[in-house]
Amino acid sequence: MAVADLTTSPVTSTYTKTSSRLHSSQLSLSSTRLSVHFSRSPRPIPRAQNFKITCSVNQVPAPVAVQTEEAKNKSECFGVFCQTYDLKAEEETKSWKKLINVAVSGAAGMISNHLLFKLASGEVFGPNQPVALKLLGSERSFQALEGVAMELEDSLYPLLREVSIGINPYEVFEDAEWALLIGAKPRGPGMERAGLLDINGQIFAEQGKALNAVASRNVKVIVVGNPCNTNALICLKNAPNIPAKNFHALTRLDENRAKCQLALKAGVFYDKVSNMTIWGNHSTTQVPDFLNARINGSPVKEVIQDHKWLEEEFTEKVQKRGGLLIQKWGRSSAASTAVSIADAMKSLVTPTPEGDWFSTGVYTSGNPYGIAQDIVFSMPCRSKGDGDYELVKDITFDEYLRQRIAKSEAELLAEKRCVAHLTGEGVAFCDLPEDTMLPGEM
Repeated sequence: MAVADLTTSPVTSTYTKTSSRLHSSQLSLSSTRLSVHFSRSPRPIPRAQNFKITCSVNQVPAPVAVQTEEAKNKSECFGVFCQTYDLKAEEETKSWKKLINVAVSGAAGMISNHLLFKLASGEVFGPNQPVALKLLGSERSFQALEGVAMELEDSLYPLLREVSIGINPYEVFEDAEWALLIGAKPRGPGMERAGLLDINGQIFAEQGKALNAVASRNVKVIVVGNPCNTNALICLKNAPNIPAKNFHALTRLDENRAKCQLALKAGVFYDKVSNMTIWGNHSTTQVPDFLNARINGSPVKEVIQDHKWLEEEFTEKVQKRGGLLIQKWGRSSAASTAVSIADAMKSLVTPTPEGDWFSTGVYTSGNPYGIAQDIVFSMPCRSKGDGDYELVKDITFDEYLRQRIAKSEAELLAEKRCVAHLTGEGVAFCDLPEDTMLPGEM
């Protein structure tokens, strides 16, 4: 999986208020003019530093000399955003829904470079849902972030009504109704999994606090940055005012990969594969569930009678697919990861087909499967299309499946102990059962 650039400032308990620039190009649905404005809104930030937030569609190259306060506050329209429109006169826009705010971290990375255009085009939310994209990057990636915003404006998406970019999550996440947390540090040479948990955990603790402070109270959060299950747990623990049920760890790419492998083995197209569950952690302990999956409506084990292949080769193929992709192409997945994020979102805003379900990593409290409480674990879910979900109850288990689930559960419980200092549960203690790899690691 591709990894986006981000800032790795430590989480602190002391905050300093500072004002940040925010230039926002927004087309108001109730106005006949495309308004271009900036706003100042002091927010607590985790370190005493001035963060720059601006919208690239209005960005003017700055001189080398120190800017005056007037120059800093200057906002100018850019290109097509200077034009006037009478949206009320357009038949298409009369039926449009209220603007929805989508925040994306790691927005200058490869995954986002594929995902943002899906969000802007209407592929995820539908043809009558205008979107505001709020893009979070870092000091180092800020110019690339401007380039991303420029490409978005050049694409002329009718539904894309606002683009803002910045490096302060307390500004970028303001009023966000969806937060797609993609940015994370990659696992470097010689780095233990425990070290990765701590480094990225600090990032997601900070972002959880920012969401808790400024995002919509019903924001839906999808954590992509690895290790995504435990990062999601850290994030939700630092956002007590947001329902824990609203946090997801992305395991949809694993589900999509599993469907593809079953389709290949059965000699069918992958749309014939349904009821596919990925249980557990987004690591090589994940459990692709062939016991409950179906092909053309029939149990997989009836269609594919080579049960040894299912238990050994199939499972390993799904677990290590990301690593194989790196060997073939020289980099981790980006486009397919972006597709799986879009799929995960669509599964929450579109009613689940009757009898089917989808996989997502969610908070385990109250689950009907006997899985340990208070971790984020991938499980089968259904949705009515309202952004919420329910766990599927009619699931069959055998000894093989339970043993595999228990192994992934043990790994997540160990990861939880490793980040206790970031979840408010005391002193961290790392006793990871083994140094398992993340999908896509070599």
